[in-house]
Amino acid sequence: MLSGALTVRTLARVEEELTALSPKDTTIDMSSVTMLDTAGAWAIVTFRQRMADAGFGAEIDGADQRQRDLLATVTDAFPDTPEAPDTAVSLIDRMESIGRGVVSGFVFLMELTGFLGIFLARMGRAVVHPREFRLTALVHHCHEVGLRAVPIVSLMAFLIGVVLAFQGSAQLRQFGAEVFVVDLIAVSILRELGILLTAIIVAGRTASAFTAAIGSMKMREEIDAMQTLGIDPAMALFVPRILALLLMLPILGLIANIMGLLGGAIMSWIELGISPAMFQTRLIEGTGTSHLIVGMVKAPVFALIIGLVGCHAGMKVGSDAESLGRMTSSAVVTAIFAVIVADALFSVFFAQMEM
Repeated sequence: MLSGALTVRTLARVEEELTALSPKDTTIDMSSVTMLDTAGAWAIVTFRQRMADAGFGAEIDGADQRQRDLLATVTDAFPDTPEAPDTAVSLIDRMESIGRGVVSGFVFLMELTGFLGIFLARMGRAVVHPREFRLTALVHHCHEVGLRAVPIVSLMAFLIGVVLAFQGSAQLRQFGAEVFVVDLIAVSILRELGILLTAIIVAGRTASAFTAAIGSMKMREEIDAMQTLGIDPAMALFVPRILALLLMLPILGLIANIMGLLGGAIMSWIELGISPAMFQTRLIEGTGTSHLIVGMVKAPVFALIIGLVGCHAGMKVGSDAESLGRMTSSAVVTAIFAVIVADALFSVFFAQMEM
């Protein structure tokens, strides 16, 4: 039985009395309630729902018409708790999900192929009509893509060379073959790690930059304005960016190779006592130019992948900032994944070619 004022001032006392009641069929006598506001009504309605969830009833008795109306209003204002959907997934649902993923991946590859075709067509057009080529934009993007990436690429490659020399020396020392650490460093850096890690760093900073720049222009409808003014967005936006990557990534790869060998040489000198002159001699005698060629051949392909993925993601941006952030993140992940897959395919190909 409730009595007195059931208001926000007495809400703590009312909740304590109702909580103390054990779960069972209950009748709430409100004949002695002198005042009721929405806070008191909320406490009563919450108690009734708790009893109902436990499988019991809680009837209201002795309430006047105004109190019943207030209780009904508060009850109607409570949000409906949706039933948990059936989470059982059938085999057909799983097959459908896999099929949709495969189709989505195929469509994505076709779209990238279309962007590659657009880039090649615009390059051919630039050769026929040189005045339409934007040299200033190319120089700007070469500076952004190449020159600004030199410090981070150099530091990364130098540390990779140091780590390879340190770990290689620790293992080869057990067999008295410390001198072969030079071969380990040279083959690893020149053939795989130098250009691969450079491409991954460039994919992280450049693919996101391309997506953000083109996506922002698309959000602000600047690309539509360019088309209205007769400016080809592909010639103005895609060609300078992708061509800058094609020109600068091989250069960054060479810088990474040099810094990686330098880091390995310094660590070999410190850890194994291999002098720089001996390191150079062993490098020239034991490492063929084929390893450098294998590494450098990958650079243009990686550059095309990064540029196409970044530009494609930028054109997929919608009209909201959430879409811009989502596509920027997607471009970085996709570009890095595609670079690693391409490197794996190159490794298989060159192994079959015995290079």
